[in-house]
Amino acid sequence: MNTPGVDKLLVLTPEARGVLVDVLGKFIPWKPLPSKRVEIPKPNGKKRPLGIPSIIDRCLQAIVKNALEPSWEALFEGTSYGFRPGRSAHDAIEKIYGICRPNKRKKWVVDADIQGCFDNIDHDHLMKSIGNFPARKLIYQWLKAGVMDKGVFHETVNGTPQGGIVSPLLANIALHGMEQALGVKYDYRGQSIGKRIVVRYADDFCVFCETEKDAFQCVEVVKGWLAQRGLNISDEKTSIKHLANGFDFLGFNGMALPRFQHCYRMETTHKA
Repeated sequence: MNTPGVDKLLVLTPEARGVLVDVLGKFIPWKPLPSKRVEIPKPNGKKRPLGIPSIIDRCLQAIVKNALEPSWEALFEGTSYGFRPGRSAHDAIEKIYGICRPNKRKKWVVDADIQGCFDNIDHDHLMKSIGNFPARKLIYQWLKAGVMDKGVFHETVNGTPQGGIVSPLLANIALHGMEQALGVKYDYRGQSIGKRIVVRYADDFCVFCETEKDAFQCVEVVKGWLAQRGLNISDEKTSIKHLANGFDFLGFNGMALPRFQHCYRMETTHKA
């Protein structure tokens, strides 16, 4: 824990960590502290805002996450891969590779990104989704704790700051149900039997369709579904393409081989 929060507290030595464990082992009423705002540069020149909680808040968030996550893992869609135990970006790419096989009928893809997902999640909708969880009040206090940016306090009306341990889980809870909204269907073996299938990694997702018309309809369905959660699709990062033209997702590119237009492969776009 080398990154302090607004309390400037660091826990670096074994003795200090032992004291922290003793403190966490006792029931002490705790009011969450504001997160410290840190901006990380992005490749496109913009900056990604992170919220660094205090040490105590990070420990409490880890405890709450370990209690809340198992029940939601039993509910999450099978094609959701971001920030989940035992899943990775390569699992999402493997799934897409299977969808893009030449014997499949879904040749149109909506490659979409949610604009400012972590910063705009509606708190009321999120708390309604969490339900009657024992630590729901503490989660709500974290959401409303605010952020300190260059010594100035800012309220958090919506969103769950990136940088918190529990934030990725809360984002997945907020985005749960996209398959149902799109009418994705599976048989008893878990094989897709509908006209659409979605693969999501955190706030990036792809919807595969059989026709271009249905792809445009999917965009409208997703827009309405996200609006209920205080979110919007990023027009800049969202596109509709035929698989023959390829598309970029999670640093890979799905494209047709030049000599064999009926075959598809996933190639990395990362440069060494």
